[in-house]
Amino acid sequence: MLKKCVAWLALAAVLMGAAPLPAVAQTIPDTKEFSIAAKGAVVIDAGSGRVYFAQNANGRLPMASTTKIMTALLALEQPDLDEPFVVNSAAIRVEGTSMGLKEGDTVTLRTLAHGMLLPSGNDAANAAAVRIAGSKDAFAELMNEKARELGLEDTHYVTPSGLDADGHYSSAYDLAILAAYALENPDFREICCKESAKVEFGNPPYGRWLKNHNKLLNLYPYAIGVKTGYTDDAKRCLVTAAQKDGVTLIAVTLAAQDDFNVHKKLYERYFGELTQQDLTPALPDLELPVTGGQAATVGLEPVRPPVAALRAGERDRMQFQVEAPKFAYAPVKRGDALGEIRGYINGDLVYQSPLAAAEDVSAVQRQTNGLFHWIGGLFGQ
Repeated sequence: MLKKCVAWLALAAVLMGAAPLPAVAQTIPDTKEFSIAAKGAVVIDAGSGRVYFAQNANGRLPMASTTKIMTALLALEQPDLDEPFVVNSAAIRVEGTSMGLKEGDTVTLRTLAHGMLLPSGNDAANAAAVRIAGSKDAFAELMNEKARELGLEDTHYVTPSGLDADGHYSSAYDLAILAAYALENPDFREICCKESAKVEFGNPPYGRWLKNHNKLLNLYPYAIGVKTGYTDDAKRCLVTAAQKDGVTLIAVTLAAQDDFNVHKKLYERYFGELTQQDLTPALPDLELPVTGGQAATVGLEPVRPPVAALRAGERDRMQFQVEAPKFAYAPVKRGDALGEIRGYINGDLVYQSPLAAAEDVSAVQRQTNGLFHWIGGLFGQ
């Protein structure tokens, strides 16, 4: 089984508000059919986490500004996203790429997220870190806490920006899983797919345009993000996502020289193999016994649409695992959470969804009220 099936279930549990499951430390085998010029690479399905291509996918490598996926995500998860504030003057004094912040500038976290995801501003990353956590070191602790929550076993953060530092690393697989999670955030998804954006900041704030460094948005028509990166140590790093015919794939390359063209070729290869298929004909019977109900059973239905990105013929070979209580107590309301279903191809998770009651089941009414009324009548009550 591919590495982190359980870790991906942990991610799904986080999205459903449940406690994450412990991650399983296994290594994703390299794809044998072909290879690319990169130190680490992976292609996954964003919906399930299924791995289609892997090359040293778990290798711990420097990841440069793809770090800002986590930094921007944490910024966009803050409650004061649009509250103006003055940037910390020390935080914005940083080498490398910049969104153009100056001492005394007023900005918002939303604008800083644009500055991180489009021009890859190191000043934006540091300003957001200090605003949120008080210091870059304290923010790195938040980053690592989030990484543990998502089951990212091969990731450790030291800087918010991704500048080279001892102990600052990730893997192609972890970056793909993080990108899939980040794309569930509507603000993150909206920002990272923009080729350019007009934002306001300054002293006083005024409008200006920021341009995205991600050239794949122009090179490949189905691209929807996500983040570029480069340092002398990490070399060219790229995390992208593309959506076609209902299928969303995520590709990651670490230290790949011709990364944009490599990603384009990876997408062309795997989109050519996959289609979004309806799993309904393959689903097992989904019902649960009911205790004390006017019906003996209640039907169950997946909360998520039963579709998955599959190769030809795979749907007929799917195996499903259902986890649910032995029975439910009446009354049952439609939509009540009653378990989970997972679908596998050769041990690879390709579909996962909570299960919910498909209809109401009323409780059986006890026949005690009439008896008490009859007894009361005997005594003139």
